[in-house]
Amino acid sequence: MPDLEGNRPIIPILTGPTASGKTSIVNRLFELYPDLHVISADSRQIYKYMDIGTDKPSKAEMAKYNYHLVDFVEPGERYTAFNFVADANRILADLIGKGRIPLICGGTGLYIKSLVDGIVEIPEDDLLIRQKLVDEASQLGPKYLYNKLMDIDPDEALKIHPNNIRKIIRALEIYYLTGKPKSKIIADGNNDVDKYNFHIYCLMPARNKLYATIETRIDKMIQDGLLSEATALGKMGIKEKITAINVIGYNELFEYMDNEISLDTAINLIKQNSRRFAKRQITWFKGMNKVVIFQSADELFDHLLRYWAEKK
Repeated sequence: MPDLEGNRPIIPILTGPTASGKTSIVNRLFELYPDLHVISADSRQIYKYMDIGTDKPSKAEMAKYNYHLVDFVEPGERYTAFNFVADANRILADLIGKGRIPLICGGTGLYIKSLVDGIVEIPEDDLLIRQKLVDEASQLGPKYLYNKLMDIDPDEALKIHPNNIRKIIRALEIYYLTGKPKSKIIADGNNDVDKYNFHIYCLMPARNKLYATIETRIDKMIQDGLLSEATALGKMGIKEKITAINVIGYNELFEYMDNEISLDTAINLIKQNSRRFAKRQITWFKGMNKVVIFQSADELFDHLLRYWAEKK
Protein backbone atom coordinates (compact mmCIF):
# COMPACT_ATOMS: atom_id res chain seq x y z
CA MET A 1 0.00 0.00 0.00
CA PRO A 2 1.44 3.43 -0.88
CA ASP A 3 2.68 5.65 1.93
CA LEU A 4 0.52 8.61 2.86
CA GLU A 5 1.66 12.21 3.04
CA GLY A 6 -0.99 14.62 4.22
CA ASN A 7 -3.63 11.91 3.67
CA ARG A 8 -2.57 11.60 0.03
CA PRO A 9 -0.98 8.40 -1.34
CA ILE A 10 2.61 8.88 -2.46
CA ILE A 11 3.08 7.63 -6.01
CA PRO A 12 6.67 7.33 -7.31
CA ILE A 13 7.37 8.15 -10.95
CA LEU A 14 10.47 6.71 -12.62
CA THR A 15 11.39 8.61 -15.76
CA GLY A 16 14.37 9.51 -17.90
CA PRO A 17 15.49 9.68 -21.54
CA THR A 18 15.38 6.72 -23.87
CA ALA A 19 17.97 3.99 -23.11
CA SER A 20 18.79 5.49 -19.71
CA GLY A 21 18.18 2.18 -17.90
CA LYS A 22 14.63 2.52 -16.55
CA THR A 23 13.60 -0.97 -17.63
CA SER A 24 16.52 -2.63 -15.86
CA ILE A 25 15.51 -0.94 -12.61
CA VAL A 26 11.90 -2.00 -13.04
CA ASN A 27 12.84 -5.63 -13.69
CA ARG A 28 14.97 -5.70 -10.54
CA LEU A 29 12.11 -4.24 -8.54
CA PHE A 30 9.66 -6.80 -9.92
CA GLU A 31 11.84 -9.60 -8.59
CA LEU A 32 11.68 -8.13 -5.09
CA TYR A 33 8.07 -6.95 -5.02
CA PRO A 34 5.50 -9.31 -6.56
CA ASP A 35 2.76 -6.78 -5.75
CA LEU A 36 4.46 -4.10 -7.86
CA HIS A 37 2.33 -2.77 -10.73
CA VAL A 38 3.94 -0.59 -13.39
CA ILE A 39 1.81 1.93 -15.25
CA SER A 40 3.68 2.75 -18.44
CA ALA A 41 4.06 6.43 -19.36
CA ASP A 42 5.45 5.74 -22.82
CA SER A 43 3.53 7.17 -25.78
CA ARG A 44 5.05 4.66 -28.21
CA GLN A 45 4.73 1.44 -26.22
CA ILE A 46 0.96 1.94 -26.17
CA TYR A 47 0.77 0.88 -29.85
CA LYS A 48 0.22 -2.68 -30.95
CA TYR A 49 2.53 -4.57 -33.34
CA MET A 50 5.57 -2.30 -32.83
CA ASP A 51 7.49 -4.35 -30.28
CA ILE A 52 11.20 -4.28 -31.04
CA GLY A 53 11.47 -0.64 -32.10
CA THR A 54 9.64 0.65 -29.02
CA ASP A 55 11.60 -1.66 -26.69
CA LYS A 56 8.40 -3.01 -25.14
CA PRO A 57 8.51 -5.55 -22.36
CA SER A 58 8.72 -8.99 -23.95
CA LYS A 59 5.69 -11.27 -24.14
CA ALA A 60 7.26 -13.35 -21.35
CA GLU A 61 7.76 -10.24 -19.17
CA MET A 62 4.20 -9.08 -19.85
CA ALA A 63 2.92 -12.50 -18.75
CA LYS A 64 5.14 -12.63 -15.67
CA TYR A 65 4.95 -9.05 -14.39
CA ASN A 66 2.15 -6.55 -13.79
CA TYR A 67 2.24 -4.01 -16.63
CA HIS A 68 -0.48 -1.53 -17.52
CA LEU A 69 -1.02 0.72 -20.58
CA VAL A 70 1.27 -1.23 -22.87
CA ASP A 71 0.36 -2.68 -26.28
CA PHE A 72 -3.34 -1.76 -26.40
CA VAL A 73 -3.83 0.99 -29.02
CA GLU A 74 -4.16 0.38 -32.77
CA PRO A 75 -1.79 2.47 -34.94
CA GLY A 76 -3.81 5.39 -36.20
CA GLU A 77 -6.17 5.38 -33.21
CA ARG A 78 -6.28 8.70 -31.34
CA TYR A 79 -4.83 8.47 -27.84
CA THR A 80 -4.01 11.74 -26.09
CA ALA A 81 -2.37 12.86 -22.86
CA PHE A 82 -5.91 13.37 -21.56
CA ASN A 83 -6.68 9.69 -22.27
CA PHE A 84 -3.47 8.68 -20.50
CA VAL A 85 -4.31 10.70 -17.38
CA ALA A 86 -7.83 9.29 -17.25
CA ASP A 87 -6.57 5.71 -17.64
CA ALA A 88 -3.67 6.14 -15.20
CA ASN A 89 -5.92 7.65 -12.51
CA ARG A 90 -8.44 4.85 -12.95
CA ILE A 91 -5.72 2.21 -12.59
CA LEU A 92 -4.13 3.99 -9.61
CA ALA A 93 -7.45 4.10 -7.77
CA ASP A 94 -7.96 0.38 -8.37
CA LEU A 95 -4.43 -0.59 -7.31
CA ILE A 96 -4.51 1.53 -4.16
CA GLY A 97 -7.90 0.14 -3.24
CA LYS A 98 -6.46 -3.38 -3.49
CA GLY A 99 -3.32 -2.55 -1.52
CA ARG A 100 -0.95 -3.00 -4.46
CA ILE A 101 2.29 -1.08 -5.06
CA PRO A 102 2.00 1.31 -8.02
CA LEU A 103 4.89 2.78 -10.00
CA ILE A 104 4.60 5.12 -12.98
CA CYS A 105 7.45 4.49 -15.42
CA GLY A 106 8.19 5.99 -18.81
CA GLY A 107 9.90 8.73 -20.75
CA THR A 108 6.99 10.67 -22.25
CA GLY A 109 7.34 13.99 -20.47
CA LEU A 110 3.93 15.29 -21.58
CA TYR A 111 2.18 12.27 -20.04
CA ILE A 112 3.99 12.77 -16.75
CA LYS A 113 3.47 16.52 -16.64
CA SER A 114 -0.23 16.08 -17.44
CA LEU A 115 -0.64 13.48 -14.70
CA VAL A 116 1.15 15.56 -12.08
CA ASP A 117 -0.12 19.03 -13.01
CA GLY A 118 -3.52 18.10 -14.39
CA ILE A 119 -5.07 18.29 -17.85
CA VAL A 120 -8.47 18.68 -19.38
CA GLU A 121 -9.87 17.45 -22.67
CA ILE A 122 -9.99 20.32 -25.12
CA PRO A 123 -12.33 19.93 -28.12
CA GLU A 124 -10.81 19.07 -31.46
CA ASP A 125 -10.41 21.73 -34.11
CA ASP A 126 -13.46 23.09 -35.92
CA LEU A 127 -12.22 24.11 -39.37
CA LEU A 128 -15.14 26.46 -40.09
CA ILE A 129 -14.71 28.39 -36.84
CA ARG A 130 -10.96 28.45 -37.29
CA GLN A 131 -11.14 29.74 -40.85
CA LYS A 132 -13.50 32.52 -39.77
CA LEU A 133 -11.02 33.59 -37.09
CA VAL A 134 -8.10 33.37 -39.52
CA ASP A 135 -10.01 35.61 -41.93
CA GLU A 136 -10.70 38.12 -39.15
CA ALA A 137 -7.03 38.16 -38.21
CA SER A 138 -6.06 38.73 -41.83
CA GLN A 139 -8.55 41.56 -42.31
CA LEU A 140 -8.45 43.24 -38.90
CA GLY A 141 -5.07 42.19 -37.47
CA PRO A 142 -3.95 40.12 -34.45
CA LYS A 143 -4.72 42.95 -32.03
CA TYR A 144 -8.40 42.78 -32.89
CA LEU A 145 -8.58 39.07 -31.98
CA TYR A 146 -6.41 39.58 -28.90
CA ASN A 147 -8.78 42.28 -27.61
CA LYS A 148 -11.70 39.96 -28.29
CA LEU A 149 -9.98 37.24 -26.23
CA MET A 150 -9.23 39.74 -23.48
CA ASP A 151 -12.97 40.47 -23.22
CA ILE A 152 -13.94 36.77 -23.28
CA ASP A 153 -11.12 35.18 -21.27
CA PRO A 154 -8.72 37.72 -19.71
CA ASP A 155 -6.94 35.06 -17.60
CA GLU A 156 -5.98 33.12 -20.72
CA ALA A 157 -5.20 36.27 -22.73
CA LEU A 158 -2.64 37.38 -20.16
CA LYS A 159 -0.71 34.12 -20.74
CA ILE A 160 -0.44 34.75 -24.50
CA HIS A 161 1.71 37.24 -26.37
CA PRO A 162 -0.54 39.63 -28.34
CA ASN A 163 1.20 38.62 -31.57
CA ASN A 164 0.88 34.85 -31.04
CA ILE A 165 -2.03 34.53 -33.41
CA ARG A 166 -2.07 30.70 -33.31
CA LYS A 167 -2.69 30.55 -29.56
CA ILE A 168 -5.15 33.43 -29.66
CA ILE A 169 -7.22 31.69 -32.34
CA ARG A 170 -7.14 28.38 -30.45
CA ALA A 171 -8.37 30.00 -27.22
CA LEU A 172 -11.18 31.76 -29.07
CA GLU A 173 -12.04 28.55 -30.92
CA ILE A 174 -12.39 26.68 -27.62
CA TYR A 175 -14.74 29.36 -26.33
CA TYR A 176 -16.94 29.22 -29.44
CA LEU A 177 -16.99 25.40 -29.34
CA THR A 178 -17.84 25.05 -25.64
CA GLY A 179 -19.35 28.35 -24.55
CA LYS A 180 -16.75 28.44 -21.75
CA PRO A 181 -13.41 30.28 -21.46
CA LYS A 182 -10.40 28.00 -21.79
CA SER A 183 -9.07 29.15 -18.40
CA LYS A 184 -12.31 28.06 -16.69
CA ILE A 185 -12.33 24.68 -18.45
CA ILE A 186 -8.79 24.04 -17.25
CA ALA A 187 -9.52 25.23 -13.69
CA ASP A 188 -12.63 23.05 -13.45
CA GLY A 189 -10.88 20.03 -14.91
CA ASN A 190 -7.87 20.15 -12.61
CA ASN A 191 -9.74 19.70 -9.35
CA ASP A 192 -8.29 16.20 -8.92
CA VAL A 193 -4.60 17.09 -9.27
CA ASP A 194 -4.08 16.96 -5.51
CA LYS A 195 -5.44 13.44 -5.16
CA TYR A 196 -1.92 11.95 -5.11
CA ASN A 197 1.52 13.11 -4.04
CA PHE A 198 3.78 12.26 -6.96
CA HIS A 199 7.51 11.88 -6.33
CA ILE A 200 9.42 12.16 -9.63
CA TYR A 201 12.76 10.38 -9.97
CA CYS A 202 14.69 10.86 -13.22
CA LEU A 203 17.50 8.57 -14.36
CA MET A 204 19.85 10.70 -16.45
CA PRO A 205 23.28 9.17 -17.18
CA ALA A 206 26.12 11.30 -18.49
CA ARG A 207 25.45 12.35 -22.07
CA ASN A 208 28.35 10.42 -23.65
CA LYS A 209 27.38 7.25 -21.77
CA LEU A 210 23.73 7.63 -22.78
CA TYR A 211 24.58 8.11 -26.45
CA ALA A 212 26.83 5.05 -26.44
CA THR A 213 24.03 2.99 -24.88
CA ILE A 214 21.58 4.25 -27.52
CA GLU A 215 23.89 3.09 -30.32
CA THR A 216 24.39 -0.31 -28.72
CA ARG A 217 20.66 -0.72 -28.17
CA ILE A 218 19.83 0.09 -31.78
CA ASP A 219 22.43 -2.39 -33.02
CA LYS A 220 20.72 -5.01 -30.84
CA MET A 221 17.28 -4.06 -32.20
CA ILE A 222 18.57 -4.64 -35.72
CA GLN A 223 20.04 -7.99 -34.66
CA ASP A 224 16.76 -8.92 -32.97
CA GLY A 225 14.81 -8.41 -36.20
CA LEU A 226 13.64 -4.78 -36.35
CA LEU A 227 13.83 -4.81 -40.15
CA SER A 228 11.71 -7.97 -40.33
CA GLU A 229 9.20 -6.37 -37.97
CA ALA A 230 9.01 -3.24 -40.13
CA THR A 231 8.58 -5.40 -43.24
CA ALA A 232 5.71 -7.29 -41.61
CA LEU A 233 4.03 -4.01 -40.67
CA GLY A 234 4.27 -2.89 -44.27
CA LYS A 235 2.59 -6.11 -45.41
CA MET A 236 -0.22 -5.47 -42.89
CA GLY A 237 -1.08 -2.31 -44.80
CA ILE A 238 -0.55 0.04 -41.87
CA LYS A 239 2.69 1.69 -42.95
CA GLU A 240 1.02 5.07 -43.49
CA LYS A 241 -0.56 4.98 -40.02
CA ILE A 242 2.80 4.20 -38.43
CA THR A 243 4.51 6.90 -40.47
CA ALA A 244 1.93 9.41 -39.19
CA ILE A 245 2.75 8.73 -35.52
CA ASN A 246 6.48 9.05 -36.27
CA VAL A 247 8.01 6.25 -34.24
CA ILE A 248 11.80 6.33 -34.52
CA GLY A 249 13.13 3.15 -36.09
CA TYR A 250 10.24 2.41 -38.41
CA ASN A 251 10.05 5.46 -40.65
CA GLU A 252 13.77 5.23 -41.39
CA LEU A 253 13.43 1.55 -42.33
CA PHE A 254 10.36 2.29 -44.44
CA GLU A 255 12.55 4.69 -46.43
CA TYR A 256 15.06 1.87 -46.94
CA MET A 257 12.28 -0.52 -47.97
CA ASP A 258 11.12 2.06 -50.53
CA ASN A 259 14.67 2.17 -51.97
CA GLU A 260 15.11 5.79 -50.93
CA ILE A 261 18.19 5.19 -48.75
CA SER A 262 20.61 2.38 -47.97
CA LEU A 263 20.25 0.13 -44.94
CA ASP A 264 23.39 1.59 -43.37
CA THR A 265 22.02 5.10 -43.86
CA ALA A 266 18.71 4.04 -42.28
CA ILE A 267 20.45 2.60 -39.23
CA ASN A 268 22.62 5.69 -38.84
CA LEU A 269 19.49 7.87 -39.08
CA ILE A 270 17.81 5.81 -36.38
CA LYS A 271 20.80 6.40 -34.12
CA GLN A 272 20.95 10.10 -34.95
CA ASN A 273 17.22 10.64 -34.43
CA SER A 274 17.32 8.67 -31.17
CA ARG A 275 20.15 10.85 -29.85
CA ARG A 276 18.21 13.99 -30.79
CA PHE A 277 15.10 12.61 -29.12
CA ALA A 278 17.07 11.85 -25.95
CA LYS A 279 18.45 15.40 -25.98
CA ARG A 280 14.90 16.82 -26.14
CA GLN A 281 13.84 14.54 -23.29
CA ILE A 282 16.76 15.70 -21.16
CA THR A 283 15.80 19.33 -21.72
CA TRP A 284 12.18 18.56 -20.79
CA PHE A 285 13.03 16.66 -17.60
CA LYS A 286 15.49 19.27 -16.41
CA GLY A 287 12.72 21.84 -16.73
CA MET A 288 10.19 19.87 -14.69
CA ASN A 289 9.25 20.92 -11.18
CA LYS A 290 10.17 18.81 -8.17
CA VAL A 291 12.17 16.23 -10.09
CA VAL A 292 15.08 14.44 -8.41
CA ILE A 293 17.79 13.49 -10.91
CA PHE A 294 20.08 10.46 -10.56
CA GLN A 295 23.02 9.69 -12.86
CA SER A 296 23.46 6.14 -11.58
CA ALA A 297 20.87 3.39 -12.04
CA ASP A 298 22.19 1.61 -8.95
CA GLU A 299 21.82 4.77 -6.88
CA LEU A 300 18.23 5.25 -8.01
CA PHE A 301 17.45 1.56 -7.47
CA ASP A 302 18.84 1.75 -3.91
CA HIS A 303 16.77 4.88 -3.28
CA LEU A 304 13.59 3.04 -4.30
CA LEU A 305 14.60 0.06 -2.18
CA ARG A 306 14.81 2.29 0.87
CA TYR A 307 11.48 3.83 -0.08
CA TRP A 308 9.80 0.42 -0.19
CA ALA A 309 11.79 -1.16 2.66
CA GLU A 310 8.67 -1.79 4.72
CA LYS A 311 6.69 -3.25 1.83
CA LYS A 312 8.80 -6.26 0.95
